[in-house]
Amino acid sequence: MIECKRAVAYVRVSSASQVEGYSLDAQERLFTELCKNRGWQSVGIYREEGKSAHVDSIHKRPVFRKLLEDAAKDEFDVVVVHTLDRWSRNLTVTLESLKLLGKHGIGLVSIVENLDYSKPDGILFTQMLGAFAQYFSEALSTHVRKGLDQRAYEGKHNGSIPFGYESCWETNEKGEKKQRCEPEHRSGIHIHPKEGQAAEGLFRRYSSGTTTLSQLAVWLNEQGFRTRNTKNLPDANGNLVSGPRLFTSSSVRSILHNPFYTGQINHRGKLMPGAHEALISQELFDLVQLTLRKNSGRSETLKTLPDREYLLKGLVRCAYCGMPMWAQTYKSGNSYYREHKASRSIKECPGHGGTIACQVIDKQVRELVSAIELGPRWLEEVLSIISLKDEVDRVKKERDLTITKLHRMARVFMDGLIPEEEYSRQKKLLELSLESLVVPDYDAAQEAGNLILNLSSLWSKANLSEQRKILLTMLDAVYVDVKEHRSVIAVKAKPPFRPIFQVAVSKKESKIHILNEPLSHEPSGSSVFLVETGEGWTLPETMVMGFAGC
Repeated sequence: MIECKRAVAYVRVSSASQVEGYSLDAQERLFTELCKNRGWQSVGIYREEGKSAHVDSIHKRPVFRKLLEDAAKDEFDVVVVHTLDRWSRNLTVTLESLKLLGKHGIGLVSIVENLDYSKPDGILFTQMLGAFAQYFSEALSTHVRKGLDQRAYEGKHNGSIPFGYESCWETNEKGEKKQRCEPEHRSGIHIHPKEGQAAEGLFRRYSSGTTTLSQLAVWLNEQGFRTRNTKNLPDANGNLVSGPRLFTSSSVRSILHNPFYTGQINHRGKLMPGAHEALISQELFDLVQLTLRKNSGRSETLKTLPDREYLLKGLVRCAYCGMPMWAQTYKSGNSYYREHKASRSIKECPGHGGTIACQVIDKQVRELVSAIELGPRWLEEVLSIISLKDEVDRVKKERDLTITKLHRMARVFMDGLIPEEEYSRQKKLLELSLESLVVPDYDAAQEAGNLILNLSSLWSKANLSEQRKILLTMLDAVYVDVKEHRSVIAVKAKPPFRPIFQVAVSKKESKIHILNEPLSHEPSGSSVFLVETGEGWTLPETMVMGFAGC
């Protein structure tokens, strides 16, 4: 008779660029096939995206840590991994984690190595493979470092080739390499015919002091140039997107700061002579660095203006593309939130170039904060939203029982019935048990709710800097429409505050209201809440689609 075990999978990739790749899908597919073949029940998958297994602490891998915490809750009987190095390449972490699983009678199965930690021979082989995995990882790292050092000593560049240069080799559709130039240059790269002129033009134009980074980004984009991005990077909605992008002020600044264009390479923080051809002179590069410092207001010799404080700095985002907006103060003393078309790297935003006075938006946000109100039964409503009432009741009963045991044992000790050493040991165990008896989502939501309850008092006494810190605690983003409505139209709450905003209402006398109804295009459990100013406007379709990924 086949034993029906409850199985979970732990699947991991070690970098963000692999998250969308083959590895995760393959690991999950093999796990499903294993469960089917052995008659096991698949009860969950723990996905660790972009974390290395070669770390010396379990706490540096949050999903890994969550799995070990769940092991104590009797939610599964066996953990399945594709290979043991997906679990850990550090022997200390391997043995520590397996000890925790063993404590709760949970086995670890490796699909490729065909090992089962719940069996005696599996224990021996798992420990041996754990040691080999750590040795292999450290040895490979050493060899890679040696190879990179040798390339640097030869003047060859490590990493992706900067804009303006290209490899002496190209790869065809079949994956075959073909030499592009004859003979191959000593560095293996050479100046790109068109990009090289554009890169040299960036330095020359910026050194004149008559153009800005934003204008240079527009200049490159209008000529059809794109960045050399080959990695999966998050877009405005947090989705991983790969491939070339439009140039931005930031990407232009990175080019202008790169000494590679002077014929040098940067290896481990040191500049070394490169084997490639220089695009610009050292004098031109130094002049550009001086101009950059002057224009950024961060001159090494003089800084006359103090840093300006903005209420929504780091929070304000464009309602159309979801990308961050800039705050800027002009010579007149007026401050504005701006949507810069040259700071958008994916596509041109419909609201590009729009501005709105900081005082207008700041006033709306302050009115919104002042209008938030929680009803007398808010905690019960939050519990129903996060579906944790039964778990909260169970934990509360266990906490009460543990506290009672502590009091009872203290009385026994005071009566001289147990020695001090034994009392201290048992007391420490009960206190540790008490610390573990929490419901994270519930506790976080309760703390968030308590902050909202005291928000009116805290807000009225806070200065601009303190008010911004309060907003950063509560919100991930404030969406502003600078084109049509010219106002705040939505806010994105941080995870602990999501259920709080769902039960929050606006004071009757307030002109600003929080609309808790989900958007028609949004997934369930969205953290974006619309804000109504009482003018009865309709949300544009482009904004609805923009929020769909939030």
